[in-house]
Amino acid sequence: MNILVLNASPKGEYSITLQTVNYLARLYPDQKFTVLHVGQQIKALERDFSKAETLLRAADVLLFSYPVYTFIAPCQLHRFIELVKMHHIDLRGKFATQITTSKHFYDVTAHRYVQDNCEDLGLRYVRGLSADMDDLLKVEGRRQAEAFWQHFSLCVKNGWSEPVRRVECAHTPQPVTVPDAAAQDKPGDVVIITDLAPEDAQLRDMIARFQARCVRKTRVVNLREFPFKGGCLGCFRCAADGKCVYTDGFDEFLRNSIQTAQAMIYAFTIRDHSMGARFKMYDDRQFCNGHRTVTVGMPVGYLISGGLSAEENLRTVIEARAQVGANVMTGIATDERDPDGEIDQLASELEYALTHPQVPPRNFYGIGGMKIFRDLIYIMRGMMKADHKFYKQNGDYDFPQKQQGTVAKMYLVGALMSSPKIRAKMGNKMNEGMLMPYKKLFEELDRGKK
Repeated sequence: MNILVLNASPKGEYSITLQTVNYLARLYPDQKFTVLHVGQQIKALERDFSKAETLLRAADVLLFSYPVYTFIAPCQLHRFIELVKMHHIDLRGKFATQITTSKHFYDVTAHRYVQDNCEDLGLRYVRGLSADMDDLLKVEGRRQAEAFWQHFSLCVKNGWSEPVRRVECAHTPQPVTVPDAAAQDKPGDVVIITDLAPEDAQLRDMIARFQARCVRKTRVVNLREFPFKGGCLGCFRCAADGKCVYTDGFDEFLRNSIQTAQAMIYAFTIRDHSMGARFKMYDDRQFCNGHRTVTVGMPVGYLISGGLSAEENLRTVIEARAQVGANVMTGIATDERDPDGEIDQLASELEYALTHPQVPPRNFYGIGGMKIFRDLIYIMRGMMKADHKFYKQNGDYDFPQKQQGTVAKMYLVGALMSSPKIRAKMGNKMNEGMLMPYKKLFEELDRGKK
């Protein structure tokens, strides 16, 4: 097989993910692995895509190799996929798979993003390998890598691939009416973060309607106007002091222009099953915040032009972002059905959230994501000092082994429940005991009413 490795890590040869590819290349010398450093060379590829086009056309297999950055792939890979589609390269019938390394923080949404785009390009996709960063250094990790590649080779040999999971839905944007501006007499600052392009009239109208319906002052921050020098390099130099290695001023821009707001609205047009490469660069560069939930309780909302109803993975990412950040999700307004009504409701829901501040309880997306980061930061606290300080101050190190009283009670309950005689005598007393604290609560409430 002629395998083209699309290495999307901005570190190039220093990529941890690429080492798994190098390992497989040593195990299977009869298969040709050619590496294209799309992450490191993305600016050069924007200027001249001919080398990439030649390699893509010659390949039998495309192997996407990348670290997971902020729910999906690095912004450099987003941009590369945009370039492939812009150049209309026919890849239909070729096989594709992926290898990622991460701490498994939303690796599922990263893999689904690549799979969805493979299906767009007519590639025959085979399920990829999601590995921990140090799996290759373990015997079991190497076995898993070998088993993955053996299975992939078998799929290619037999012509097997994953069934196409996406259902194409035609998106016909509904017109948006822009009313006169509302009287914005309430204090506050609502920032609308967008990558609005000059030709994107639909999204511009959606933003304008929201601004007219929002009773607070709004301001638009267009990411296309910020002088990004590049995407996150994964260099970890910001881990100690929160300062990015780039000198484009993004740290100050983020903290002074975005995080000072009382609420955030993200406005974008769906591109390649995501928010687009520019928005992804903005997300990735927020690593200078570390893994600190610095906008806890801040209301967020979305203005989205495009067929969101057909984008299951993007909907998951949107909810997960709010959950991990402990933000109040005030709604998502699209232009699929009733944009005017949805935008008006979003403005009203945002106002309610601002006048009734709260930190909502997290679901699986938020709790699971934060537990992964909690363990990661605790292990890396010697290097990620700013994160460690934040987690410690906010009580995020809620390890179960600290709950000694509960652990002791469970041992006692377990000992009692292991005896059939005691279980028979207890009857329903265990359930009654579990409800006792709630009965006390209700009794106190009843006494308060009297």
